[in-house]
Amino acid sequence: MSFRAGESCSQREGTHRIDHRKVSDMNTRTLVAIILIAVGIVAFAYQGITYTTREKTVDLGPVHVTTEKTRTLPLPPIVGAITLIGGIVLLVRGSKKG
Repeated sequence: MSFRAGESCSQREGTHRIDHRKVSDMNTRTLVAIILIAVGIVAFAYQGITYTTREKTVDLGPVHVTTEKTRTLPLPPIVGAITLIGGIVLLVRGSKKG
């Protein structure tokens, strides 16, 4: 088994080279699609993000009084639908190219 100058093992055996940029792009696209699908499902399930903040109401020397306020950031169902459909389209389109 001898090699000529500039010839690699894969060229000699006739196998195809893998373009790592395409594989990386496909993996990134698949990961983004899965994240979009998960966010879409969560947006449908919860329809809003609830969080709690603490605010000082009284500060008199050593006496501190804080209150907790619960706030909700509403997520309309259309946001869930768009992210879910976008993730599915991206996943299907990525699998067709691969």
